[in-house]
Amino acid sequence: MKEGKPATIKEIAKRLKISPSTVSRALNDHPSIGLVTTMRVKKVAAELNYEPNQTAIFFKQRKTFTIGVVLPSLSEPFFSAAISEIENVAHEEQYTVIMGQSLDDPERELRILQTLKTHRVDGILMSIGKNTRDYRFIDLLESAGIPIVFFDCVPDLDNINKVMSELETGMLEAIDIFVSCGHHAISLINGPELLPASIERKNAYIKGLQKNNIPYREEYIVHTDLTPEGNEAAILQLLALPDRPSAVVSFNDYVALDVMMTVRQRGLTLNQDIHFISYANYPLWKYMENPPMASIEQFPGDQGRKAATLLFDLIRTPGRKEPVKVVFNSRLINQV
Repeated sequence: MKEGKPATIKEIAKRLKISPSTVSRALNDHPSIGLVTTMRVKKVAAELNYEPNQTAIFFKQRKTFTIGVVLPSLSEPFFSAAISEIENVAHEEQYTVIMGQSLDDPERELRILQTLKTHRVDGILMSIGKNTRDYRFIDLLESAGIPIVFFDCVPDLDNINKVMSELETGMLEAIDIFVSCGHHAISLINGPELLPASIERKNAYIKGLQKNNIPYREEYIVHTDLTPEGNEAAILQLLALPDRPSAVVSFNDYVALDVMMTVRQRGLTLNQDIHFISYANYPLWKYMENPPMASIEQFPGDQGRKAATLLFDLIRTPGRKEPVKVVFNSRLINQV
């Protein structure tokens, strides 16, 4: 490790008694500079601990070689799997990833986006929070020349680039397996009513009931704000029904964890008195004594890799107008 302040191109030029422009071209292997001069320049650059001025390089190339990733939570296993694949793609492209978590707060989410815009990231990957309703930031980013690709939880808009898992296939399989086990009192603990993913779940749930000739009962759909308190309130609402359900599809595995704990606290036996299927396929279910009956895989790693690949395609071909939509089919994974 060489000590001292890194040298500049001017200092290398002064040592060799040549022009700074010649040094610059030699360091970049320009064909107009002879091999001997190039070797001399690189030798002195190494001796003087020269490092390229990345800011100047970025300015010249009009790129920062960074992308932003905005997620509701960085700690969830679902998003961890997506982040891992995003990082892999970024590494292959020699890019750095800047992370931000909104914690489902629209104001915090917007501040993160504004910060990424100020720092001139070359593109953004985003999964919206459960409370996001204002999408004017999309036009602001696009007007700044920053492409954005949504994945997993995406806005219900047509003119955007998005990668997602359709939720219907997994829901239909969940209803089918419940019915095959003799369940007809099947309920849905859904997320916030206006969330696009909640609307898709509800529509698929109703379709699954119709497919199996089961009457739709409005009281069998309850909503949660996805907090532990909201999840507990949702399952207690179902347990208080005179004809309580024997099977429940929950919005995701975190909802399932909370409601299953509440069920146990009420003296009911999981997978006997009441059965659960949830979305997301939590990786630790296999280590638990009483996991849900099944879980619906949404392929977060595949979503993350595809979204990142699409984003880099957009970075390489700026100005492309036709939006791209990529959909992965959800799939039921048995746990017990």
